Amino acid sequence: MTKYYTETAKQIPVKQEVDVLVVGGGPAGFSAAVGAARKGAKTMLIEQSGCVGGVATSGLMSHWTGETKGGFYEELLERSADVDGSDGNMGKHGSYQQIINHEKLKTVMLEMLQEAGVILQLYTFASEPIMEEKKIIGVITESKSGREAIMAGIVIDASGDGDIAARSGAPFYQGREYDGKMQPMTIMLQVAGVDTSKVTYVHGFEDTYDLPGGDIQSLGRKHIPYPAGHVLIYPSPLPGVVTLNMTNCIKVDGTKAEDLTQATLTCRSQIQPIIDFLRKFVPGFEQCFVINSSAQIGVRETRHFIGEKTLTEQDIMMAKVFDDWVVANAHFNFDVHNLSGAGLDETGCQKHFKQTRGYTIPYGCFIPKEIDNLMLAGRNISGTHMAHSSYRVMPICANMGQSVGIAAALCMEKNCTPRSLEVSVLQEELMKNGVKPE
Repeated sequence: MTKYYTETAKQIPVKQEVDVLVVGGGPAGFSAAVGAARKGAKTMLIEQSGCVGGVATSGLMSHWTGETKGGFYEELLERSADVDGSDGNMGKHGSYQQIINHEKLKTVMLEMLQEAGVILQLYTFASEPIMEEKKIIGVITESKSGREAIMAGIVIDASGDGDIAARSGAPFYQGREYDGKMQPMTIMLQVAGVDTSKVTYVHGFEDTYDLPGGDIQSLGRKHIPYPAGHVLIYPSPLPGVVTLNMTNCIKVDGTKAEDLTQATLTCRSQIQPIIDFLRKFVPGFEQCFVINSSAQIGVRETRHFIGEKTLTEQDIMMAKVFDDWVVANAHFNFDVHNLSGAGLDETGCQKHFKQTRGYTIPYGCFIPKEIDNLMLAGRNISGTHMAHSSYRVMPICANMGQSVGIAAALCMEKNCTPRSLEVSVLQEELMKNGVKPE
């Protein structure tokens, strides 16, 4: 039986009153904040960690995976790319533009927020929505400064898990539709002391090559403890350094602190066996050692909110152009990490993904049912489990953020709710910014 403690009622100071409040500073939230501020809205971004970028920075993601054409992602890539690099052995990437220099990206993102005039507050956790019946009017935060309120005309939940949207009463489900299972979590690693001239990079679960003891993926399954076991090795812009996406924890829920803790313990317990495996079996790694691990664990999937529209895997396979498109030319495969172990899930499709055309995402996917003045951006939008495995990647999320940020600013300008905004007006603004279906 759950025990309860009743808090004493108290007044909470109002820290800010803004047009647009963005919760979460990952690629989607960062882009939403810049988009809204550039359009003239008084915009605030709150982020619980000490930097912006989310998985792209503190999450130590190796590269911008997935493709888009047109939109904010291209600007971000141009400003943050470490194009000089240090290692000519790039494998499939061909250039350093997609490879992330995490420290440079952190600084570039802060510069872009300042240039746009965004009010930024780091080290701040969004704990509760402030509601007037079915309308969100602000958010309660917790930080070193204490418990504070931020009032806003529009709130954009770009927290990944949609914590504020969930607590506001917006309907959602978690994980796979028929059993609730969610993709596994990962701690990313950077490994130094590597002779990269000898390294064959492994970019996908279905990529492998032969070694004296067998092919590298089979050896990984044999020598790295379950549920880890796959081998993914990516280049880095740093000399003698590679990035590994190889730790793995299944059957955990990213909306629960205790599960995040367990996933962290599980993934960290796999680090030394992974290093031992690489030193023993893989050329170039004989003297390797860990120099960095992600400050936040990578959570791939939690809540899927139910919006005015829902993107499906069929829409992606058809490369459907919706009448109310607001994200265009998005492209990626069905990147479903194994829900029961290492590697690619049986439902996923990477190397054999045949759809080559970019798809669109409709405006309705960003508008949750039942709650007004609330918008979604990032992996928490309205889409199926399979569709989510494609649109959750960072370049697509960045372009989502741009569209939602501009939409929020337009709502304030026109004094309307997100649900009633004329999408054609938003599309006109997006086309001015280079976003248009091809």
